[in-house]
Amino acid sequence: MKFFLIIYLFLFLNISYNLFSKKPLEESLIDGQEIYNDFCAQCHLENGEGVKGVYPPLAKSDFLKDINRTISSIKYGLKGPITVNGENYNSIMVSQGLDDEEIADVVNYILNSWGNKHDQIITEEKVSSIDESI
Repeated sequence: MKFFLIIYLFLFLNISYNLFSKKPLEESLIDGQEIYNDFCAQCHLENGEGVKGVYPPLAKSDFLKDINRTISSIKYGLKGPITVNGENYNSIMVSQGLDDEEIADVVNYILNSWGNKHDQIITEEKVSSIDESI
């Protein structure tokens, strides 16, 4: 009987942890802003407008509509030609070595800043599900 109680307690604690340990969006945005300022702002600028023809804008960016590609670009880097808001870019963005939680936070920040609005929170689990083939 004690064995079953221990198993049930373990399952309850595991489920409770998973349900209540998710980072709220507000906290993710604060952490994401710090990450953005440390790793992204030097190219995309503090206002997310980028540098025309060199570094694409993140502010009101149509590139961000493909969430998987957005995450992949940050997680694995990006090279080769892309078009953002009708403007062509052909540069290299190297991976900054961020972990999945940091990537989720910075993506949440980007998706909710400078006129961008996204209705769902990007989680660490979502980031971990993205592979390089995208």
